[in-house]
Amino acid sequence: MEIRNDLSAASLQPKIDRLWQLSAEKINLISNEYDTSKGSPIFTVNGKYTTRGWTEWTQGFQYGAEVLQFDVTDDESFLEKARKNTVDYMASHVGHFGVHDHGFNNVSTYGNLLRLMNEGRIAENKWERDFYEIALKISGAVQAKRWTNTRDGQGYIHSFNGPHSLFVDTIRSVRALMVSHLLGHGLMGENDVKTSLLERGTYHSLATAKYSVFYGEGRDSYDLWGRTAHESVFNTNDGNFRCPNSQQGFSGFTTWTRGLAWAMTGFAEQLESLPLFSDDELASVGGRQLIEEIYLKAAKATCDFYIANTAADGIPYWDTGAPELYKLGDYTSRASDPYNNFEPIDSSAAAIGAQGLLRLGKYLNDKNATEEGNKYWQAGLTTLNTLFGEPYLSTDPTHQGLILHSVYHRPNGWDNIPAGQKVPNGESSMWGDYHAREVALYLHRINKGLPYYTYLGAVRSLSMTNASLTINP
Repeated sequence: MEIRNDLSAASLQPKIDRLWQLSAEKINLISNEYDTSKGSPIFTVNGKYTTRGWTEWTQGFQYGAEVLQFDVTDDESFLEKARKNTVDYMASHVGHFGVHDHGFNNVSTYGNLLRLMNEGRIAENKWERDFYEIALKISGAVQAKRWTNTRDGQGYIHSFNGPHSLFVDTIRSVRALMVSHLLGHGLMGENDVKTSLLERGTYHSLATAKYSVFYGEGRDSYDLWGRTAHESVFNTNDGNFRCPNSQQGFSGFTTWTRGLAWAMTGFAEQLESLPLFSDDELASVGGRQLIEEIYLKAAKATCDFYIANTAADGIPYWDTGAPELYKLGDYTSRASDPYNNFEPIDSSAAAIGAQGLLRLGKYLNDKNATEEGNKYWQAGLTTLNTLFGEPYLSTDPTHQGLILHSVYHRPNGWDNIPAGQKVPNGESSMWGDYHAREVALYLHRINKGLPYYTYLGAVRSLSMTNASLTINP
């Protein structure tokens, strides 16, 4: 990536405003055209959202987008849609024991709605507050139930593949446990034994940092600073780590860039969460200093790998080890090309990863590490400057997607290849669209001097302290 230091958050506001205008059109288009009886919309084919029976992990993004749209525009129609759809469709996600996606589905809906009530944007209503809070409490506990112990006495939230499988994605879903814990909840088990959700969330994050992220320390022949593995496989009989693997990337020894992006943002968010926990709470899981060091190392490493292995304009290809990527030559020194003949772009990785770059940059700037902080901050702005314009921003009024050139599952061949093209392009994903909105909201609030946007806003005690979090845009 060629980081642009001439950009500022304020300079992107016209593009952000344009994104929200198009976002409203896309949300209404989906609401009017999509058949909800088919299941959750996942990705587009020829511009229309379709579903794929794999796991139910995207519906929270669909209705969470309506909350974010209201947040920016104050258009009550989007708030009413979000409230109604959350009540009508999201209950099954709260009690879904079969997925590792609670932070995606439930924090994006119940969490965002509760955040707006905490900020006074939604009128205070005890029953509505209680409804959102109990959903978030249960969601965190249900997510924590998907637990596999490791040999070191810790463990991880296992993926939908089964108890042997740790997905890097789940670092962004661990926030479900943190919100639930901060709301005073725990996981109750046999004989009324209570397990701390902070403990499980922290142990999962530490396992992700240890097994999903590489640090150039000789772990294997392909160990590079910041590389990530999509899946880490364990022997469930004794809790030993066995090997890296990948479900949606090219291999366990290459870096699927969307998984990389989940780690970038997930670790940056967990760094931001640490001040909310007391020293006594953190002492039982390693202590504040050690945890912060591990999270910061993982966040820096993954963000550095993204910067080093992404096209000059900040948009990555789908896997840094994709088999025909070499045919593009020195692709990191040129702008991304979604219409090339060899390997697809994944714009959704850019939408997710940009938020990680910005949050890490802010975190380091707040610690007076300004040189490092500015590097990540400007890298995030560079990425968004590209993502929020054509050919990535979808301006076709008939296309239901907001951000173009996302891919879902390249190895399985699930993505649409348009007539006359060699690789998938021109389509959108529900997670890519949502995270583009989320990072746009992040910058919008900074530009407007509004409370700092964080998932921790779902916790009532943050309603005042958020306003004191500042950054120099």
